[in-house]
Amino acid sequence: FRDARVTEIYEGTSEAQRIVISRDLLKD
Repeated sequence: FRDARVTEIYEGTSEAQRIVISRDLLKD
């Protein structure tokens, strides 16, 4: 249960990071 929760949070953060990275790439 705890591991599943951590994985869910990790996936959410990684997705957010992808959006931020893509935005930075578009800026350049």
